[in-house]
Amino acid sequence: MAADRDEVWRALATLPPRQRAVVVLRFYEDLPERAIAEALGCTVGTVKSQLSRALATLRGSAVVLSIVAPAPEGAGRRSSKEEVR
Repeated sequence: MAADRDEVWRALATLPPRQRAVVVLRFYEDLPERAIAEALGCTVGTVKSQLSRALATLRGSAVVLSIVAPAPEGAGRRSSKEEVR
């Protein structure tokens, strides 16, 4: 688990400073968006957009993808009853 934590920090280090700060304050410090906005001197909208961009970047990161367990076989697939016609 310590290796995974190190990999996550390496992925965070690839983010621009403001995006990294927003992610750390939101998920590591568990601050609400308004408190993050106040701490960074920006609007709540800016916090939301920076967080969205950061998470999109992290989702596409090979580092993060390598430590996230793959979905179980068939996960996310529709059953035959749910097929769209």
